[in-house]
Amino acid sequence: MAREFARTGCRLILAARDAQELVCARQDLMQRGAEFLAVPCNVTNQEQVHSLVGQATQRFGRVDIVVNSAGILQVGPMSTTIVEDFATALDVMSWGALYPTLAVLPQMRARRSGHVVNITSIGGMVSVPHLLPYTCAKFAAVGLSEDLRAELGQEGMHVTTLVPGLMRTGSYVQAHFQGQQEREFTWFTQGATLPLLSISAERAV
Repeated sequence: MAREFARTGCRLILAARDAQELVCARQDLMQRGAEFLAVPCNVTNQEQVHSLVGQATQRFGRVDIVVNSAGILQVGPMSTTIVEDFATALDVMSWGALYPTLAVLPQMRARRSGHVVNITSIGGMVSVPHLLPYTCAKFAAVGLSEDLRAELGQEGMHVTTLVPGLMRTGSYVQAHFQGQQEREFTWFTQGATLPLLSISAERAV
């Protein structure tokens, strides 16, 4: 998505918890001639999010579009799932979408313009076994996004809720597997890598 935004001339702010991820993204976008700022940020930390938006506004004057795309995957049966798994999933995929949105809303409201994009999941529309924390958090994210769209639309802003299916983005490498880990890894990896069941990020964009 950053590449597509850069291609259309957008100035970008990239945020990630992993500094190495930002290094890779920085190298990629520099080769494309993009104008951007890369900032380490954990979207579950409201103070870091406010700092991120402050740096973006100071650098470019305003934030017109915010894309909430942070995610985490815990794969396993409910019998191996603990309360902390739900808390982590909700922190990243529900609060992690709300904090950036709240941080940019004052300036968007002042201009009566702006666009919030929330990347949710088909898992936020259809419950998926062995992905219970993920499903709960994505259902919350879909509800948040749809309500924001209804309310903020009256103030001149736009909210888009993206609900992709399985994506071939390598998410299975970062997923946390529980229970019979080898079996969980096998079924999830097959679904996330087979062309007939999943879609590439480039095609989705």
